[in-house]
Amino acid sequence: MKKENLVSVPFMVLGIVFCVCLVAANLLETKVVQLGPISVTAGLIVFPISYIINDCIAEVWGFRKARLIIWMGFLMNFMVVAMGQLAVALPAAPFWEGEESFNFVFGMAPRIAVASLTAFLVGSFINAYVMSRMKVASHGKNFSARAVLSTIAGEGADSLIFFPLAFGGLMPVSELGKMMLVQVVLKTLYEVIVLPVTVRVVKYIKRVDDTDVYDEHISYNILRIKEI
Repeated sequence: MKKENLVSVPFMVLGIVFCVCLVAANLLETKVVQLGPISVTAGLIVFPISYIINDCIAEVWGFRKARLIIWMGFLMNFMVVAMGQLAVALPAAPFWEGEESFNFVFGMAPRIAVASLTAFLVGSFINAYVMSRMKVASHGKNFSARAVLSTIAGEGADSLIFFPLAFGGLMPVSELGKMMLVQVVLKTLYEVIVLPVTVRVVKYIKRVDDTDVYDEHISYNILRIKEI
């Protein structure tokens, strides 16, 4: 097997954390928290980490391995949503008193589930694509700028898809716009704050993994999962 088709321990670890962050974010989305004058979902705590990991994978191993991890994250998220729906549908034991709370967390409405999964796929692939193309164009320079710009592109697409699909017709358009803008700004700010850590992690992985892929002459078809 060719070396570029192998996966390393750092890649495997980041892939696992990526999937866990996505599942955790979906569950945490059920709580709305107050940050000063702004109301946001608790998923904001962990969801931006998935974009940071996406940046790391695309930067070190390239778009093809990022594509694999994005699809794995989608499948894991879909599985948790599906299993949650099944658990909600099963009859509760007569003596159990936690059904209402359980159903609130795991009984995600189909509309919300579709919006969340679709937005994740589009946003993640745009993030990885922008990161990949900018790396080639800049000859590997300016990682910090590429990380921030790719996040803005990915998070922007994510919000533009999720909020209209999930809440369109349920609230004023002006409120939807505010929510989308706040989410993009806060998630990008999150990326900027942890950027020094991200830079060090990327440098460390490149050194210990002896890998620094440039995506030249590759296919960006998101369905070509076997090409890693």
